[in-house]
Amino acid sequence: MENLNVTTIKLGKDTKKMLNHFKEHKSESYDEIVKKLIYIAGTAKENPKLSSKTVKEIGAARERMKKGEFFTEKQMEKLLGI
Repeated sequence: MENLNVTTIKLGKDTKKMLNHFKEHKSESYDEIVKKLIYIAGTAKENPKLSSKTVKEIGAARERMKKGEFFTEKQMEKLLGI
């Protein structure tokens, strides 16, 4: 977690289950998921067409990840020469 100032919130088991469906990878934190959802909600309010595109892109990215079509952090570092 990037910030040491954290808080605890209570979620119903069904809410937690729903949040799990938004995970793009196993190690993704609930903080990251909530931030992603807040971004999507804000975008939907400001620009509904862009929001629809964003949701589709997230869905496509999730499908690619399920198929194993992604680079690991180490692979990207090597590719970028970092």
